[in-house]
Amino acid sequence: MSQLVQHTTTYRERVTLFTDILLPVPVPRHYTYRVPHKWNEFIQIGQRVIVQFGPKKILTGVVVMIHENPPKIHEAKYLLDILDEQPVVNTIQLSLFEWMASYYMCAEGQVLQVALPSGLKLSSQSRIQIHPEYQLEPDSYPLDQHESMLINALQNKGALDYTVATDLIGSKPVHKTIKSLLAKNAIILFEQVKEKYQPKKERRIRLTTSFITHKAIEDQFELLQKKPKQTEVLLKYLQQVPVLKEKGLNQEGVSKSGFLSDKISPSSLNTLVKNGVLEEFEVVISRFQALGKQIIDDHELVLSAQQCQARDEILNSFEKKPTVLFHGVTGSGKTEIYIDLINKVLKSGSQVLYLLPEIALTTQIVRRLQKIFGDSMGIYHSRFSDNERVEVWRGILEGKFSFIVGVRSAVFLPFDNLGLIIVDEEHELSYKQFDPAPRYHARDVALILARLHHSKTLLGSATPSIESYYHAQRGKYALVELNERYRKVALPVYQLIDSRKEQLKKRLKGVFTTELIDAIDKMLQDGLQAIIFQNRRGYAPYLQCQVCGDIPQCANCAVTLTFHLHYNQLRCHYCGFQQKMTGTCAQCESNELNQVGFGTEKIEEDLKGIFPDARIQRMDLDTTRRKYSYQEIIDHFERGIIDILIGTQMVSKGLDFDKVDLVGVLDIDRAMNFPDFRSHERAFQLITQVGGRAGRRSGEGRVLVQTGNVKHQLLQLIIDHNYWGFYQHEIQERLNYQYPPFVRLIRLTVKSPDRELGFRAAHELANRLVKGLGKSRVLGPQEPVISKIRNKYLMELYIKLEKGMGTMDKVKRHLSGELKKLTSENNFRSVRIIPRVMSTFK
Repeated sequence: MSQLVQHTTTYRERVTLFTDILLPVPVPRHYTYRVPHKWNEFIQIGQRVIVQFGPKKILTGVVVMIHENPPKIHEAKYLLDILDEQPVVNTIQLSLFEWMASYYMCAEGQVLQVALPSGLKLSSQSRIQIHPEYQLEPDSYPLDQHESMLINALQNKGALDYTVATDLIGSKPVHKTIKSLLAKNAIILFEQVKEKYQPKKERRIRLTTSFITHKAIEDQFELLQKKPKQTEVLLKYLQQVPVLKEKGLNQEGVSKSGFLSDKISPSSLNTLVKNGVLEEFEVVISRFQALGKQIIDDHELVLSAQQCQARDEILNSFEKKPTVLFHGVTGSGKTEIYIDLINKVLKSGSQVLYLLPEIALTTQIVRRLQKIFGDSMGIYHSRFSDNERVEVWRGILEGKFSFIVGVRSAVFLPFDNLGLIIVDEEHELSYKQFDPAPRYHARDVALILARLHHSKTLLGSATPSIESYYHAQRGKYALVELNERYRKVALPVYQLIDSRKEQLKKRLKGVFTTELIDAIDKMLQDGLQAIIFQNRRGYAPYLQCQVCGDIPQCANCAVTLTFHLHYNQLRCHYCGFQQKMTGTCAQCESNELNQVGFGTEKIEEDLKGIFPDARIQRMDLDTTRRKYSYQEIIDHFERGIIDILIGTQMVSKGLDFDKVDLVGVLDIDRAMNFPDFRSHERAFQLITQVGGRAGRRSGEGRVLVQTGNVKHQLLQLIIDHNYWGFYQHEIQERLNYQYPPFVRLIRLTVKSPDRELGFRAAHELANRLVKGLGKSRVLGPQEPVISKIRNKYLMELYIKLEKGMGTMDKVKRHLSGELKKLTSENNFRSVRIIPRVMSTFK
């Protein structure tokens, strides 16, 4: 499918080619364009092309088919340009995009929009800036008049819209100028909503050129006879960079930060720079350069007998089934087994994709992996800018990276020889994309990707999802279990603390029971560390006036505003609306405002009051907005700079710390009682996972859970480490009430700017679906718990389809047709209907 299409002119017959182009637009079709004859021999499936879309828009699309059939209804427009010599998207990716569009009920163009980094998409919505590494002088690529004009404008303006660049260039098509400058690495593209590309830079120092002689250096030492610290700096530099033996070494110099870390006086260094002996300069370095500089740890990975047995069972299972569910308790050493398997696959010449659910987890895992795999490993996650993602994308195409560690978006990368996909913490909700379309689950997409590559998939977790464990029990997946920790370290001991009883006795200190405070105090005395888990950020979930009862609400959503003490603001966690905290009621102007509930910010304040000498850090969305915030916090905790780490669910995701012997879990009742059929499953997973951070080395871990219902059956199963008992109870509940995995479930969310209109649209949709599917299969409509988000009123319907009812594709086509018909009617044109597949891939 991906072969180069070539046409000869042996008989002087001019062949006219057409291409079907996949464009990043939410329309379920491809668009046909005509290929200029001069490109007949070069056009290939998977290349990016620039096309005109409509009267004004310019878009980047991907060639999906080449043929000789002109469109019957309209005259095809010509391709404007071909951006690649070789394809950047392969046929396996195109097949994956097609499957995702069908399964998740969206357009292929919406999949492409999410899959391709913005740096690979030139469009009329693009913005242009000078490449930070580009140097005007000396320049090996001379610029023509239009290129110089655009570069000069960018130097003055910083960045330009595509449309502004078009007006600037005038008659010549601007995309040709942009393409040429991209090829010369003179400019980069980005989208307005994304961050600009900022290269990684390093400050370095070197001798100025006038001092790279024996005499100049001797003279300088004479001048520095009475300045021992400056002499020490110069000597240290000459030791690290022997310029007298090889002058060329001075050009690269040394890293300033590394030089200063060697007990060098910063002030003496600065004086030498000021006096012109040394000079400071800045260089752009690759973000992946550090991997190549690591010392590769090439010694054999030593697995325990239990790990070897689990590894061998996985390999034997792969002989029979393409998918293995690896259920290993927390601290059992699953990562070491993954590394062993990755090594084997890479040595066979195949590629490996290692999926992780959260950026927080990648920072710790990457350090372990890069010591082993060096610069053959690439990293791909959402905290990278679009241009950094392009660097990884091209690295795979060029064969630079054979092993990728990434979050859910890594499933879109251009692998051509995948041998193994590892989905770590496969139960995690973070693998789901909620908005925009495609609203996919990366675990399920990984299974399809593996099928397309004829490769193997390993799903790993200490708390597998109910659906995955069900498939393993039914024989669809092979099941391998590892039920003891590495080196036979004991699992943590759970203790339930009755917070209601403590509250009635007025023994709470802030939000903490006396037992938890005593445990933290002992932990601090022993020089150990603790994690406190509360899955709600902010200071207080809401405020309430004690006089009139008013509760501040979001102006755009049907939710209360959360109080954030650090910013002195009330904030909406759904739309970002915020207002200043005035201290008085907006309705009656009373200053008697009561803070209801607590978040991580309140916990931090309480702990600092109780333990003023403890080093306490919070890790939630508010404290990790900067690119490397996760890494900094985790590094500090690993090095013992932090005693107590307070966090939301991001602290539960597979992190490994030597000195954590205590975990405190607060307010778990809210998670257990959330109105969702998966709420007990998620609560079990959260508590087990965060509790699993305790005692991973000592075997003396304790997990204290504050709850208002110590006799709850779910909590009893957790403290007994009884996943099998939990699974049996939960799967029976799912069977009794007909929820996945026993039925296929699709949720339809109706969004409308007018509440009454949304209500009528939802009921009309329900009536139409009942006629086609039957009343028992259509549930609702009803208002969800949060009935308004971003000024759109919401209604929900659920479609439950038993397994024996025809094909899912047929039902989805029927649904799509009904949604399209309804929203095309004049009365409901302002209504949007969002389908979401909630059952896992079968």
